[in-house]
Amino acid sequence: MNFPLILLVLTVVTGVFWLGDVFYWKKKRLAAEKAALERFDLEHAGEEQSPQLLDARKTAGYLARRRPGWLEWTAGLFPVILLVFVVRSFVIEPFRIPSGSMLPTLEAGDFIVVNKFQYGVRFPVLNTRLTRGEKPKAGDVIVFDHPLTPGTDLIKRIVGTPGDHVVYSGKKLFINGREQPQSAVGDYVDRELMITLSEKKEKLEGVEHRIVLDPRAPDATSPMGPSTHPGAIHYTDQGFETTVPEGCYFVMGDNRDNSDDGRYWGFVPEQNIIGRAFFIWLNIGHMSRVGSFR
Repeated sequence: MNFPLILLVLTVVTGVFWLGDVFYWKKKRLAAEKAALERFDLEHAGEEQSPQLLDARKTAGYLARRRPGWLEWTAGLFPVILLVFVVRSFVIEPFRIPSGSMLPTLEAGDFIVVNKFQYGVRFPVLNTRLTRGEKPKAGDVIVFDHPLTPGTDLIKRIVGTPGDHVVYSGKKLFINGREQPQSAVGDYVDRELMITLSEKKEKLEGVEHRIVLDPRAPDATSPMGPSTHPGAIHYTDQGFETTVPEGCYFVMGDNRDNSDDGRYWGFVPEQNIIGRAFFIWLNIGHMSRVGSFR
């Protein structure tokens, strides 16, 4: 279901009814209210102005000017729908983490928000850039539209920016010939799969974050299907190496041995990036996880 398109259509449709109400139907209702009050005054001329009579007059005016149900559910909802459209399209958007591919940074069940203006505002559906923003950097956690499966949103960490030479060997990253240092933290238990992983701190181009490695998994990786850039990733028995094409980014999950990421299908075009994930606002089972992350 294309929710951005549905939200855009709802905003336009309710907006048309709202404009119709402002410039046409509201004037008719006000005229009907005036006529109802005049009729009421004629019918009750000479009667004592009691509180009950005044209340009845107000009720007659209200019934004449109130919106009909069909207009209340269109024009009446426009301000709310417009607010949701603006916030979701141009400011922040909520997402739910469906899997453990970003452990230990993000767990399945985390509800996160994504900054949609940091990299430049885009008009929804058309994906047309409206403003210039920052360039995504190595270390950023991003949500993006899968380049080979449109409509499927993924969340991963950028490890390579346009022009970077990326090598993954022996489960260590090398960017443009520089090893990205790792330091041991200890054991990490994946509660979903009930396996013990090795947790490490990694400094990725100066951004410190945590990763987990499965010591039982092999170092080698291999393609698992179609690729955005066939032949651009060279696989070895120790990992892989590649140079990131212009206008694209290379991403990997923090759960390095259990993540469907760029190693297997290629690169993320810049226009596919939805925004930068930065805050957990809810995890029903583990409220202590609420807060910002890197």
